[in-house]
Amino acid sequence: MENFPASNPTKLHFGKDVVKDLGAVAASYGKKVLLVYGKGSVKENGLYQEVMRQLTAIKAEVYEYSGIRPNPILEDVDAAASLGRDKQVDCVIAIGGGSVIDSAKVISLSIPVYHSAWDFYSGKSKPLAAVPLIAVLTLAATGTEMNKFAVIQNNRSKNKAGWGHDLMYPAHSFLDPGYTLSVPANYTSFGITDLIAHALEAYFGKGEASLPDRFVFAIIKEAMEYGPQLMSNLNDYTLREKIMYAATMALNGLTLHGRTSGDWGVHGIGHTLSVLFDTPHGASLSVAYPAWLRLMQDRIPARIENLGLGLFGEADITKTITRLEDFFKSIGSPVRMGEIGIGDDQIQLIRDHMLKSKLSGAVQILGPEDYDFLLSKMLHL
Repeated sequence: MENFPASNPTKLHFGKDVVKDLGAVAASYGKKVLLVYGKGSVKENGLYQEVMRQLTAIKAEVYEYSGIRPNPILEDVDAAASLGRDKQVDCVIAIGGGSVIDSAKVISLSIPVYHSAWDFYSGKSKPLAAVPLIAVLTLAATGTEMNKFAVIQNNRSKNKAGWGHDLMYPAHSFLDPGYTLSVPANYTSFGITDLIAHALEAYFGKGEASLPDRFVFAIIKEAMEYGPQLMSNLNDYTLREKIMYAATMALNGLTLHGRTSGDWGVHGIGHTLSVLFDTPHGASLSVAYPAWLRLMQDRIPARIENLGLGLFGEADITKTITRLEDFFKSIGSPVRMGEIGIGDDQIQLIRDHMLKSKLSGAVQILGPEDYDFLLSKMLHL
């Protein structure tokens, strides 16, 4: 095992009706709140109304920033941070899925400063403080509710990037599986894909760590057992609960202990598709992962064989890749670019973006000589 630090300061509130404690938690930080959310679904499922009841009860001053997009953009982050700065808010409350919470993490860092949030991502500035963040999750997918990372998109530079800092952990995260019951089938599927991708990218990181390997296998097997059941019964609270907890565990540090890094090359491929075509994040990952595994089958065969043993009881590389791909198909997540509307005529555009962004991995390094293979497999087997 590699040497590693282990710390997770986020307090998780998990289960039915836990949001009823939100007001008391918010009041512990002050009475001025910046409320951040997406385009309105939180009003349809009643969560917005419940949060507002909680904040009204503590006589909070609430300033709202709505309209965060599924692929969150820098302009929204900077505009929301400006609002929070002007109103001198005491905390940020984010209601939504990964895009909203990722945005809110960077907003909380940006309120104390007078420059664009992208200066953190580009390395021009280092954060020194953050406004406390309370997250209320509505989508089981990214694991952002219990980690220090956030992905945002810079449309000006055509760059979508992930970045992390210890100040970006939410102080509190509220997870009531009941508020994911209204998530439609496609985004439920993409969330399951996303949590599996997080577990895999930890597994393919640097360092041999047998217990974290077993954590990875358990999380993926949980998703593979209960994910198809959930896709057949979207209104089942117990199934929503299982997937929600699996998604949180997949990227809260548990699977990375004993490793110095996850790989994240597949996320880089997914970000390329998202920034160019606005592809939903989970959909991009189910297209990219089988292609990446096929590229890696001769480079890291032992790791893929061990994955097959852990998931399927069989150390057959070809079967392991095929079974993962078949699983993505079974839950309705795409596995070829044609299924998300990307054809051969877009290949050069994608390749150019990969080159411009220097797409690679953290451990299994990708170079320009690999892009053609990946793209061919993402288009056709």
